[in-house]
Amino acid sequence: MEEIIQQVGTLLVGAVPTILLFIVLVLAYQFLVQGPLTSTLKQRRALTEGAIEDAHKAIAQAEARAAEYAAKLRQARGEVYKVREQRVKQWNAERDTSLDAARKASGVKVSQAKAELEAEADAARQNLRATAGDLATQVVRAVLPLAAGGSR
Repeated sequence: MEEIIQQVGTLLVGAVPTILLFIVLVLAYQFLVQGPLTSTLKQRRALTEGAIEDAHKAIAQAEARAAEYAAKLRQARGEVYKVREQRVKQWNAERDTSLDAARKASGVKVSQAKAELEAEADAARQNLRATAGDLATQVVRAVLPLAAGGSR
């Protein structure tokens, strides 16, 4: 048993440099590789998260601009429709005014034509009345000499 303990002791004494070297390597790995690697990964993660946040902000701004443009477009369309409706109303009013003026003018012409016709009819009636007596006299003269000559 003593031999086993002595062998284990010798083994441990021989393993001390290996253990020390392993500890030195682990510490060197911690300071030279893992520390800078961890800080680089943290920095990269922060930059990535920052870029993602910036992207989300840019998307939100783009959506806000799109909504603003859509609202302006709706407003502009509404204004165009209002202007169009005003023009149509104006054109209809102008058309109605023109139609009223044409109706009045044609009414005046019809009234003038009726008055002229009445005047001509009155003149014709007076002419007939004036000539009716002469015609009656001529008819009587034409009929009477025949009647006087035929009964002779």
